[in-house]
Amino acid sequence: MSKTRTLIDQHRLLSFVMIAYTFTWAIQGALAYSGMQASWTHSILIGFGGFGPPIGAAVVIWASGGSLRRWVGQMFKWRIGAKWWTLVFGLPLLILSLGVLLFVVAGGPIDLTEFESPFIYLFAIAWGTVWGGGQEDLGWRGFMLPILQESHSALTSSAIVGVTWAAWHLPLFLNATTTHGGWPLSQQLFWMVSILAGSVLWTWMYNSTGGSVLAVAVFHAGVNSMGIYHPADPAALLPNGVPDPWLNLLAEVTGAVPLVLIAVLLVVVYGRKRLANRDPPTPQDAGLPPENDPKTVT
Repeated sequence: MSKTRTLIDQHRLLSFVMIAYTFTWAIQGALAYSGMQASWTHSILIGFGGFGPPIGAAVVIWASGGSLRRWVGQMFKWRIGAKWWTLVFGLPLLILSLGVLLFVVAGGPIDLTEFESPFIYLFAIAWGTVWGGGQEDLGWRGFMLPILQESHSALTSSAIVGVTWAAWHLPLFLNATTTHGGWPLSQQLFWMVSILAGSVLWTWMYNSTGGSVLAVAVFHAGVNSMGIYHPADPAALLPNGVPDPWLNLLAEVTGAVPLVLIAVLLVVVYGRKRLANRDPPTPQDAGLPPENDPKTVT
């Protein structure tokens, strides 16, 4: 067992990515192969597969003799100030508003007759934070990002995390019952742009809050959940139950543009090195001991 732990400790990032991908792809790949129809059970299992990144991080921290308590503690770091909580909850609304404005200007049809209850949004935020995407951030942001930022700029680290994060979603594209599974290639490419831009925003939030994965997870859930209130006319997007490729692509493009614009603005304002007005969290802040410290591996 000690040899295995030593090997994992010597290759922390590679071990993390391999475990994260193996866990997620095994579960979500099996779901895609099974042909299970969309349901609450299906959604819960998809979310369970999303725990690959935190499981990968936990294994590496354990093997390295680090502090799992300190790492998990990032998910409970809520004292970040009113300013940052305002941004956590308010910025998704701005992103939605800009996306809707672009959608309308480009000729996208909207329907303003019905809107979901605010309680649906609050449920989506809670679900998204702990099971519908936010759980990933203990791995991508709470583990992988601090390691990368030891030797790369925040912007470069964001790009590496973004590409790894995007490719990790592959099983969802192979499952016809998921939202991703019905997208044409053009829409998938613009989703990739959204992921890369979003990775910059997530890094900015993580670094600026001193390593609050909780803030990042809630922000992540908020951005994902704002689509509930997009007023695009469902009858036009899905005529006779079949997605209209042009309008769905338009919705994806106009949703990506605000993320890209905000990401560029953050780089201009804060600089590519840190994407924050403070030093970024270190691997030790995320629970890892100094790399390859022989005293930490038994």
